[in-house]
Amino acid sequence: MAGGITQTEYWNGEVGTRWARNQAVLDAMFVPLTEALFAPLALRAGASVLDIGCGAGATTLEVARRVGPGGRVTGADISAPLLAVARDRAAAEAPGGAAIQFIEADVEAVDLGRFDHSLSRFGVMFFPDSARAFANVRRMLKPGGRLTFLCWRTLPENLWVSVPRDAVLPLLAEIPPLPEPDTPGPFRFADPDPLVALLRGTGFDSVTCDAVDRDIVLGQGETDAAATAAATHVSLNLGPNSHLVREAAPDLRARAEVAVTEILRPHAEGGTVRLRAACWLVQAE
Repeated sequence: MAGGITQTEYWNGEVGTRWARNQAVLDAMFVPLTEALFAPLALRAGASVLDIGCGAGATTLEVARRVGPGGRVTGADISAPLLAVARDRAAAEAPGGAAIQFIEADVEAVDLGRFDHSLSRFGVMFFPDSARAFANVRRMLKPGGRLTFLCWRTLPENLWVSVPRDAVLPLLAEIPPLPEPDTPGPFRFADPDPLVALLRGTGFDSVTCDAVDRDIVLGQGETDAAATAAATHVSLNLGPNSHLVREAAPDLRARAEVAVTEILRPHAEGGTVRLRAACWLVQAE
């Protein structure tokens, strides 16, 4: 991590608080991808499920609704601010779903029990030691259990990141380097071949990676201008580009907002800004 901070420090600091505050925006943005994650899942009533990197709990709550009151659902994350939001949301859920246990824990290193399924929406790319983490997940799956997760494909394929990034980079005196291979980061598993080998090496016999492409909503508003402003906010504050201007001087920040607004403006239509997201849907058992 930048500045030598750990993943735990990062997600329990200002970033985790900001994501928790914007939970509704992020959940709405990822709806098409969440639907893609759940499409292949055959969650039977009464199943036990582990949600890895559950964040503010959107996927965990959906699992609980699907497996019903006889099921057992555990949501694990290292971010206390996000888990606080998740617990509040679970407390407000209508009756009829499984009880949920939210645990502040690093799935790489803890034993949370035995599960029929494990899933993750963009939570597996941040382990310090991926091999150790996936081996531990495999140990926690019952015989015949399955791991299903989404991870990002390459940065250029993800227009929701690359388009605003292209507007910001010319403004910077120095372009931050991309993360080293096999280090925590959103695009860690963009290349599927090493990922498949990694999963097989940690105990999964059958692994598939299917490409998922969806247009996601970066911003909405009563007008195209309002939608563009909302999309600019997401691009500079919540997505993978946020680190580019997080500590920038006010004048650079202001110029970045203008540049991103201009590059996103042509993508606004009917009060909505949509851009393409590209993921791998990974299933391993």
